[in-house]
Amino acid sequence: MATVTGNPNPAAGESPIFIDASTLRSVLPYRSLINHLQTSLPSATSVIQSPIRHHHQTSSSSTLLLMPAWSLSPTTIPYTGVKLVTVNPNNSALNLPGVHASYVLFNSVTGQTLASIDGTELTVRRTACISAVASHYLSNVNSQVLLSVGAGSLAPHLIKAHLTTRPSINHVMIWNRTSKRSKHLVNELRKEIGIANMKIEVCEDIELGVRMADIVSCATSSETPVVMGRWLKAGAHLDLVGSYKPTMRECDDEAVMRGRVFVDGEAAVVEAGELVGAFERGVLKKDEIEGDLVQLIKNDKKIVRKDDNEITVFVSVGSAVFDLLTAQLAYESVIRV
Repeated sequence: MATVTGNPNPAAGESPIFIDASTLRSVLPYRSLINHLQTSLPSATSVIQSPIRHHHQTSSSSTLLLMPAWSLSPTTIPYTGVKLVTVNPNNSALNLPGVHASYVLFNSVTGQTLASIDGTELTVRRTACISAVASHYLSNVNSQVLLSVGAGSLAPHLIKAHLTTRPSINHVMIWNRTSKRSKHLVNELRKEIGIANMKIEVCEDIELGVRMADIVSCATSSETPVVMGRWLKAGAHLDLVGSYKPTMRECDDEAVMRGRVFVDGEAAVVEAGELVGAFERGVLKKDEIEGDLVQLIKNDKKIVRKDDNEITVFVSVGSAVFDLLTAQLAYESVIRV
């Protein structure tokens, strides 16, 4: 584990600790975070307050996001947290991640700063694990083929989190608008995953890839659909995590119409372009959303997958609640060491 600087239990006037990306990778393995979210979310949603994230357009192509959350029950979750995120999609041309973030964790009773956390690593891990939690309830238990649409910084985390939830997957395909990035990610995953009988390859034809896939996981910044509903095979699960603004859109209306649609939380209904556009065009009504992540975790028998042939769609825009719970696990894991 990387060295954690600062005092994990700072007294008045002392500096908070800094938890870097390397430490997060150590204390937030996918299985641990998936389990933490599954066990914590049902009760946390009633005690954690989080307004809709602040969006600020800082240039024609970049965005600043502010995501605060605070606990109303210090005895169960004694934290307040704020994540600051910059989104610069054009960074791909500079060989840099498009998203950078910092997270600050406070004691909710005293207001004291406890930790400054690498928000970029925190974000990709919690986003991937949220998708994996949803997949646990919505994808077929015998899913074997996973297609990653997009090969950016989030893609490897989504792939590894989905593999954690669905160990039956033995074939991973990666599609990206530029195949160079797909090839690079394939090579990295082959070295890292190293699972016998696991086939990891570049997908050159996205239509063919979608038609083959049991799980299609999308993490792009596209403003036009890249996944068409007519391509989805019976029983497929479509995971949409790239769209966080109404102008963004990773799938077409047919995908939304063919599938039973679930969301990570209420913000998805007003932020995700796939849903906002579908409401405006009259192809989906808000009351036709089947349920959210907490309802899935509570295992509401009325909304989980009904059979092996139905198509399911999960739309995730992220939440400050997820961030706070992830920061909680990271911080408490560090101070226990």
